[in-house]
Amino acid sequence: MLDKSDIHSRLEAPVLKDYGVYLAVDRLLACQKPLADLVTPDELQFQIVHQVEELWMKLAAFTLAEVDEHLRGGQIMRAITLFGRVHMLLRMMTDQLALIETMSPYDYQAIRLQLGNGSGQESPGFQLLLTLPAGLWDTYRAKYLEPQGRALTDIYDTGYTHDEAYMVAEALIEFDELFQKFRAHHIYLVHRSIGMGSKAISGRAVDLLDAGARHRFFPELWAIRAQMTDRWGAEYGVKRDSIRHGDAGHGSGV
Repeated sequence: MLDKSDIHSRLEAPVLKDYGVYLAVDRLLACQKPLADLVTPDELQFQIVHQVEELWMKLAAFTLAEVDEHLRGGQIMRAITLFGRVHMLLRMMTDQLALIETMSPYDYQAIRLQLGNGSGQESPGFQLLLTLPAGLWDTYRAKYLEPQGRALTDIYDTGYTHDEAYMVAEALIEFDELFQKFRAHHIYLVHRSIGMGSKAISGRAVDLLDAGARHRFFPELWAIRAQMTDRWGAEYGVKRDSIRHGDAGHGSGV
């Protein structure tokens, strides 16, 4: 049989050796509410998941600043490697939200009352990440488009060579896609926790989250795909012959 009181005391007053001292584990574990003050046992999970999200976003923002510096310095392989790290962080941020889904809507209401007028939209890490892609795009244009007089059409279509400019562009759109998936997962989390028809603590309808999910950091990178497909379609026809025997002329047009 587990001694719950003993477990709680060891969690709140850990014995530290060098490893724990280096990681400041005592301060880290003190970042959550005292266990005796939890309004529901699920509150510990709620705090930890969101605190970890802030740590991942801190690392992602720090790494994107490094990416930008390497891009400007022409260290492309280093930049691509670090982009991969950021992509992995975004995947982890998305996946770990599933932990919150183990909490019932009833238990969440007790936690929600502890937030004051706050909501996840006020996350410092989230707000910082929203501001960084514009600077990355400026660096991309200054490094790969303007000096050579190139356009995205040259990189993706008429001058396509799968070169560094293409690889960096794909790393940018991968970041965009993964960030939007994180947002979408968060929207479904809100669906499960409080419902999308309710009002947020700030008084605004949480349906406004949908507007953010439709945002794109690099609209030019998304648009070039449609532009290329339209141009190609003008050459071979939007509606094509079916590949089914005896069904010529009834292509789907997709």
